[in-house]
Amino acid sequence: MVMLLCHYKGTLINQPIKQRKHTARSSLMDIHTTITLNNQVKIPQLGLGVFLSPDGDETYNAVRWAIEAGYRHIDTAKIYGNEASVGRAIHDCGVSREELFITTKLWNQDMREDRQTEAFHESLKLLGLDYLDLYLIHWPVPGKYAESWKVMEKLYKDGLSRAIGISNFYQHHLDTLLETAEIVPALNQIELHPLLILPEVTNYFKSKDIAISAWSPLGHGSLLSHPLLTKMAEGYSVTTAQLILRWHLQHGTVVIPKSIHKDRIISNKELYSFTVTAEDMAAIDALDQNRHTGADPETFDF
Repeated sequence: MVMLLCHYKGTLINQPIKQRKHTARSSLMDIHTTITLNNQVKIPQLGLGVFLSPDGDETYNAVRWAIEAGYRHIDTAKIYGNEASVGRAIHDCGVSREELFITTKLWNQDMREDRQTEAFHESLKLLGLDYLDLYLIHWPVPGKYAESWKVMEKLYKDGLSRAIGISNFYQHHLDTLLETAEIVPALNQIELHPLLILPEVTNYFKSKDIAISAWSPLGHGSLLSHPLLTKMAEGYSVTTAQLILRWHLQHGTVVIPKSIHKDRIISNKELYSFTVTAEDMAAIDALDQNRHTGADPETFDF
C-alpha cells in the first residue's frame, strides 16, 4: 500500500490574555493563508460554502462577491444543485483558474448506482472546468465508499482532480477505507463548531496526515446568540460569527462558512485583524456538548 506523506500542521496562535480589543493584525494569517495537504497541494484555509444556496443569481452573486473580496476557495457539492451557478461565477470573475481552489463532492445515490465516474464528469461539466482542486466522497455510504475510493484514485491519477478526500468520515470509516486504499485521503470535511468539537476524531485524522475542514462552522447559525460567545465577541469588537470563525482558523481547521449576503462575505476579511487569546480559545473549547446540528455520520439514512 502506497501512502502519501503530509506536511499539514495545525496552527494555534497564543497572545497575552490582556490584549483583547483592537489586537494587531497577525502576520501569520491572512485571507490567502493556505494549508498544505498530504500531496503538497495548498488549500486556502478560508473558503465560501454554498450549502443548499439556490441555483441562480443568489449563488452566482455570492461566489462573485467572495472572489472580489479575496476568497480563492469555493466549496460546493452535486446535491446542492448549484454547480452551474458556481461555474458561471468562476467563468465571469476575472481571476485565473490557477488562482482558484474548487471543491465538489460525489453524492450518495451515485455511489449506490455505481455512477461514480459519470457523476464526476457531470459535476465537471456543470462547473465548466477541466479539472477540480478537490473531490470528496460526501458521506460514507455503507458497502460503497471503499469501492468508490478506487474510482476517486483513478480520477486523481488521471489528473482530473488535484486532490481527493472524504467527508463525514469517523475513525472506523477511515480504517475500512485504508484497508484497500492506495492513496491516503487529503482531507476530511466534517461538522465542527464550539458545541461539536470531536477531539478524538480530529486528532485521529491528523495523526494519519489528513487535514480537517469544518462544515456548519457556526452550528447552522445556532451559536450566533450564544451568551458567552456574544459577550466574548464584544470584548474583541467583532461579531459572534467572526469570533467563532477565528477560533476555527486558530485550531488549524479549513473553514467554509456559507453566506449569500455581501456584507457578511466581505466581513470575513476582518478575521485576520485580531487574535483570540489562549484563555478564550480554551473557554470556547469547553462549550463542547457533542451536539450535531446536521446529520450524524453514524446514523444518516439518505
